[in-house]
Amino acid sequence: MRILLDEDVAVQVLEPLRHVLRGHRVDHVQKLGWSGKKDLFVLRDAAAQNFEVLVTNDARQLDDPTETAAIKRSGLHHVRYRQKYDLGVRGLALAFGAVVSAMPFVVAELAMAEGQRLVRISSIGPDGRHSTVDPATDPPKYWPR
Repeated sequence: MRILLDEDVAVQVLEPLRHVLRGHRVDHVQKLGWSGKKDLFVLRDAAAQNFEVLVTNDARQLDDPTETAAIKRSGLHHVRYRQKYDLGVRGLALAFGAVVSAMPFVVAELAMAEGQRLVRISSIGPDGRHSTVDPATDPPKYWPR
């Protein structure tokens, strides 16, 4: 499957996605020299270049009837996510985690789909992602005493 990352997807996610999506071709708008190209033309050109999936951080595309019509015309699967947390690089890490962990499952589902699909990747929140123990004050059972 040919997957294109839109300009609003950080280019740094390209290599992790290539790693988890082996056997698929993952490209980025920036690497193709399409930076600054309007979404309507990205969609048209991506379809012409035989891409099958567009991954974007621009969920508002679906609020614009012109862009929604272009997505439909392109036939591309539209995968969107939102960088929900304004936490700087930590928010970016949460968005990366959501996209990289979801995409192998998304691509497997899309490979079986007949017809175009619209996919929304759920955000990962900053809470509950890890736990910390202070072994000096609350040693776990496995901690040597």
